[in-house]
Amino acid sequence: MGVGGTLEYVSELMSSSHKHKKKYKQLQTVELKVRMDCDGCELKVKKALSSLSGVKSLEVNRKQQKVTVTGYVEASKVLRAAKSTGKKAEIWPYVPYNLVAQPYASVSYDKKAPPGYVRKVDFVDNGSTATIARYDQEPFVSMFSDENPNACSVM
Repeated sequence: MGVGGTLEYVSELMSSSHKHKKKYKQLQTVELKVRMDCDGCELKVKKALSSLSGVKSLEVNRKQQKVTVTGYVEASKVLRAAKSTGKKAEIWPYVPYNLVAQPYASVSYDKKAPPGYVRKVDFVDNGSTATIARYDQEPFVSMFSDENPNACSVM
């Protein structure tokens, strides 16, 4: 093997190492809503999620049906592992109510949400206020009308 062959070999090694870079997962927290009714359910979910590679900590709040996994994990794999237990699981669908523009709108409000939380929805604002004052709008208009003798006046 001559100098030219050695250079080709070294450059091939260098270029192949760039092709096969390993992607490192970032430390993140994944929150799930998992239906758990008893200690057995909770233990089953804990066992399935703690066995995932990269998990650093696992917290289960059965009262809120919430599981928090922290580690070098992917949300999709954590969700898949939770569903593999046979339990109904989804990514945590709630946010604190003070982070939502209209927390008591029918799309956000959820009876099953833990106290202080509402369902996370992307509120679509079409720029009209008709959706806010859609019911009984007429009495408010006539309240300040000049034609109404009992109307309020603003001076």
